[in-house]
Amino acid sequence: MAVLSQWPLLAVGVAWTVGLTVISSLIGVFLGVGFAWARASGPVWLRWVVGTYVELIRNTPFIVQLFFIFFGLPAMGIKLSPELASVIAMVINLSAYATEIIRAGVEATPRGQIEAAESLAFNRVQIYTRVVLPPALKKVWPALVSQIIIVMLGSAVCGQISTQELSYAANLIQGRNFRAFEAFIIATAIYLALSIGVRKLLNWAGPKFLFGR
Repeated sequence: MAVLSQWPLLAVGVAWTVGLTVISSLIGVFLGVGFAWARASGPVWLRWVVGTYVELIRNTPFIVQLFFIFFGLPAMGIKLSPELASVIAMVINLSAYATEIIRAGVEATPRGQIEAAESLAFNRVQIYTRVVLPPALKKVWPALVSQIIIVMLGSAVCGQISTQELSYAANLIQGRNFRAFEAFIIATAIYLALSIGVRKLLNWAGPKFLFGR
């Protein structure tokens, strides 16, 4: 098949898609954990700042956020590579959604657990990281995994600014051989395989490394 003969391009596209997803997921979830604490237990001014950020990102399209970072920031003297702009946009998007997902788990923690930790002289950081966060992540992990998958699939938009991810590779291949149907069918199959694989990996890694069984 003419499309499969271009497998090096597809391989590069898959590598970029996976790389963007890994980096944005690690940073985005980490920020989401911190922002969730800010919204649940932080001072009023910090809750307001984080809440405004979350609502702004959740109520605007990802492609607009991406274009603002890549095309808008240069007007302020900040010029970014397509890859860096893509990572920043994906991190910003994921962290906003992760904040609300994790906050739901944090606020579901029984008050008695927190009071028990306070009686053992745990400080606020220890209470959050050892008592509140693990069961909170356990409760919301399926939703958080789904959001990470959505962000990974959303990386297809990053091809619009010439980031060499999978959809960019598929578009480049069909531009060379004019076999758009075959190129995007293969890209669709790869996205499906990536989604299933990432979901299975995260569903295994969460209980093993983050919140126990």
